[in-house]
Parts: sequence; C-alpha cells; structure tokens
Amino acid sequence: MLCSIPSFVLEGISARPCQVEVSIARGQLSGTTIVGLPDTAVRESIERVRAAVLNSGYQWPDGHLTINLAPANVRKEGPMYDLPIAVAVLMAGRTIEPPTSIRTADILMAGELALDGTVRGIRGTTSMVLLGHQAKARAILVPTGNMQEASIVSDASVLAVHSLGEAVAWMNGGHELALVQSESIPENMDDRDFVEVFAQEQVKRALLVAAAGWHNMIMLGPPGTGKSMLAGCLPGILPPLNDREFKEVIQIRSCMGWPEEESISRRPPFRSPHHSCTAAAVIGGGSHPRPGEISLAHNGILFLDELPEFPRSVLETLRQPLEEHAVTIARASGSVRYPARCLLIAAMNPTRDGRRAMRRSDDALMKISAPLLDRLDLHVEVCSVPIASLRRAKKGMSTRKMAGMVKAARRRMDERQGGRLNGMLDGQALDTIARFRSESLDCLEESIHELGMSARAWNRIRRVARTIADIDGHDHVEIPDVVEAIQYRSMEC
Repeated sequence: MLCSIPSFVLEGISARPCQVEVSIARGQLSGTTIVGLPDTAVRESIERVRAAVLNSGYQWPDGHLTINLAPANVRKEGPMYDLPIAVAVLMAGRTIEPPTSIRTADILMAGELALDGTVRGIRGTTSMVLLGHQAKARAILVPTGNMQEASIVSDASVLAVHSLGEAVAWMNGGHELALVQSESIPENMDDRDFVEVFAQEQVKRALLVAAAGWHNMIMLGPPGTGKSMLAGCLPGILPPLNDREFKEVIQIRSCMGWPEEESISRRPPFRSPHHSCTAAAVIGGGSHPRPGEISLAHNGILFLDELPEFPRSVLETLRQPLEEHAVTIARASGSVRYPARCLLIAAMNPTRDGRRAMRRSDDALMKISAPLLDRLDLHVEVCSVPIASLRRAKKGMSTRKMAGMVKAARRRMDERQGGRLNGMLDGQALDTIARFRSESLDCLEESIHELGMSARAWNRIRRVARTIADIDGHDHVEIPDVVEAIQYRSMEC
C-alpha cells in the first residue's frame, strides 16, 4: 500500500514542499529503505520512528518498507521527517484510517520523535507555517516546543502536537489538537538610555543620523570613552520591526534553531560577535550552510567592537554583503542565499595599545582596508572626556527624544520616496528625488576634489546629507547639511 504525507524542506530560510511517501511490499523480508537524498540524521530516523511507534502502543507493519522523500534531487537534513514518516507508515499499515473530513493532501506536518513518542521541536517551523499558509493548508501540525514561533503567522490553521499518539488520534478523527493562537507581539525595547551617556552629544548626533537613514558607521576613540555603551543604546531609537521585517527575522532565527532563552519581540536584532570568530561565523557557511552573524542581524544592528582585532579575511568578506544586503553561500551541492540587510556599527581604538592619541598611519587603522572604510558612511571620533567635565555635564538627548526624531525623519523619507530609506537610494534616485540645491552640490563636488575622496563617496555623502536634512526638517538639502555630512568622512581626510 502507498501513502503520502506532505512536509517541507529548508532552502536557505525558505521552505519548499516535500512529500514523504511510504510503500509496503507484503510477502518480502522485513526491512526499510530510505531514498530521496537523505543525510545521516534522516537515515537514522527509521530507528527512532520504529521505537516511537512501538512504545506508543502501535504495531510496526510487516514487509519491506520503501520511504521516499520527494523531490529526490534536494538534500534532506535533520530529524524533522520523523513525524510524517511515522504517520505515513501507520497509514500504510492501516493503523490510521482518516475520516473523509481529513484529506492528507491538505495537511502539513514535521517533528522529531523521541523514543517514547514525544514530538520534539525542529528547525524551520516558521518557514513551514508560512509555506502552509501560502498553500492554504487545512491544518499545519507543529511540535508544542515550536508553538511560539508558529504563532506569528496570523490566519494560519496551526495545531500543536505533543506526541505521536495525539497525532494518530487526530488523524483518526477521535481527538482535537490545540489550536495555536496568534498573539500581539511586544516591542520589548532595551532599558539602556542615551540620557545616561554624558558629554558625547556629537557622537549621539551621528548615531541619530545612522539610525534615521540606515548608514553604516565607525567610532574611533581611546578606551573608556563609551563607544560600546553608545552602540548598545542604539536599538532603542530604531523603530519596531514591521510585519514583513519581523517575519524575516523570525525565519532566520527559526532555521538556526530557536534559542530557549530568546523570546519573540519586534525589537530590531542586535548582534555583537567576538573578534576571534571565523569568516563562516560572521558571513555564514559550513559544510551544510547556516546563516552567520550578519544574517542574524538582518533588519537590525551588527556591532563589531575592536574592529582591527578581527582577522583581515573576515573583514574583507563584509564588503559584498554591505552593498547587496544579502549573502550567497555556494557549495558543490548547490547554493543558498540569506538576507543580510543590517546596520553595521564598528568601534576601534586609535592605536593597537589604545593609549596613544595619534591615529594617522598607526598599525590599528592600517588593518582596515580602504574599500571597507569607504563603505562606512559615518566616521566619528569619540573623544576622551575629563572627569571634571563629566561631573558637571548636563543630561543630553534621551532615547525617547532621539527615537521621535528618527520616526519623524523616516516619515519624511516615506512621503518622498515610498518607503525606501536614504541609505538605500542609488545614484539615479538621488539625482531625481533627493532635492539638492545646486549650490549644495557645487560645495560637495569641490570638497571631494580637494580631499581626494573616491567616486563612491559622492553618493554616500549625498545620502547622509539627505538624512541630515530630513532630521532637521529641511525640504531641500542645504549647504550646512552637506558640510556636516562631509565632516563624517574624517578618516578619508
């Protein structure tokens, strides 16, 4: 007898349909063959499934079982096929006989089985639910451990299954599974506030520009000046993720395996990898590709502290993703593409030992290549503040005030250019919709020529100047906006 159960296979962060087909040949020696390009975990699943079926009180069918995972030309990874394999085997053995109200073609399921029949969580549940929602599946069965991430898709019929016995009873029409309810997602913004940072208003202004227009930024200053603290406060002024951005972020986390300590929030991601990490950890990779830190920071912030301490090979791999906002990982078996639209914030000491004040031609700065530095729109020096000044410093801009300014600036961008942030505008868009005064462009052209900047700096400075004008409420980009934008390219001067 032949039975088929729909499941899914991950490609990058997206899910595509996968059919789990089981055929029993009666009158032959008992055995099992799994085909369809399975990896080791999938090939081992037959032992888990057999134990789970027997320990759940069901009979394993006699004869030779052939299990096919279609399409056969796509590699199948992980234990997510345990549950659909078990259900398909029991259907082929007539332990499960669904009523006419249940069509297996309208069901989507996945889950790992423990030896006692308990259904464990898997990677990629969010992508599976999105696939089922797009295919208008009647029911999407997910492990109870993945209920939280499955709940983000509204209007999807998602059912939580705790054990193989529950799934069998539901398939036979004798048990109701719990419906996963879609809930409102909190913002859960950070408690850190910019008001706690004293005497660094110029740097806070630069961070405001970076957040409003989505401009990459590097901070240069001696130890103890608050660079890491300033970067840690930055997520608080970014707007909450919208529905599309939120689903993309959850998809990436889901395909990595949802961390137990991480809850669902619309707060933009903030990733801060250690400088000892490898290129595969930052960009993504491995024999079976996984997203890296730059993808985990998608729609959020990637903070690289002690930038010159990162290996040169790691830093150079950032150049293409910063331009394309995506990472393509190619292997002999195929390639996957992960989104990587992140705001890069870097920090570094002026010298290797961090004590000297000079920065020109120092070994620390020399480790940063010119092409990478050219992709950082804002170069900001964070000066050391004397204790006497700190004691007498007044409170500056707070996170709430800065968040309001970012929101107002983005509203102006949305009205002018339809949702595209200034940091995403290309040269043609800057020419047609950025609204530069002719004298402002003359000033910028003369400055680039005198300072010897690259041609790429022409568009990057125009993007920053447009953001400054939006923050200050200017309809057109004036000369002071251009002058401030040029000041943020100090490392090229």
